[in-house]
Amino acid sequence: MELRAVPRQNRSLRQQVAETLRSAIIHGELNPGDRLREEDLSDQLDMSRGPIREALRQLEQEGLVASFPYRGTVVADVWGDEVLAVLVPIRATLELYALRHALRRFEEPDFNALGAIVDEMQTAAETGNLARVIELDMAFHRLILERSELFHSLQLWEMISPRMRGLFYRMGPHHTSLQEIAEQHRELLAALRSGDEQLAYATLEEHIAEPRLYARLPRGPEPHSAAGDDDAR
Repeated sequence: MELRAVPRQNRSLRQQVAETLRSAIIHGELNPGDRLREEDLSDQLDMSRGPIREALRQLEQEGLVASFPYRGTVVADVWGDEVLAVLVPIRATLELYALRHALRRFEEPDFNALGAIVDEMQTAAETGNLARVIELDMAFHRLILERSELFHSLQLWEMISPRMRGLFYRMGPHHTSLQEIAEQHRELLAALRSGDEQLAYATLEEHIAEPRLYARLPRGPEPHSAAGDDDAR
């Protein structure tokens, strides 16, 4: 595909390149397996390789691209079965465990802060700003981790959050609308405010699972049996 030169804005060049490539991946203009050569991107985007290299590292952290020896950087495959079997359970373990601790510490200012995030998310959704919706989505869940005061859980959540962000970007277009994302968080906030721990836990668990969305991701390749397994039986 042909990428247009990135307009110079207040954001860093790395951020601008990352946004351009991220958008192309999300909207299918770049497909899994497509190579991303620094020299080609430098020519197409009319800039030096430095910001491009930094942007590719960022997108690799988000799980949108992958780097391989002798093959270079390519748009990464995302397999639905791996997401459901690995990433979602890890996220659920961290957030559900943290929620039990956070609920005991939540005070009105915390609920107000979450409400402000949801209100801003709604505004971003109405203007079609997927990037802002996703950043606010991440902020909502990070606040719960912060209020749990569980250092290791927050640290581990921070380690997987770039992958979650990249997944949210891929799944964003599959929502009925961006307003649906804001409404989900408004419902979650209502459950947190209710004081009913079981309701809050169940609502967050359902919110994280979202099998309807993840089912839209392609299944991964079938695992290969070790050579000679059949002969050994």
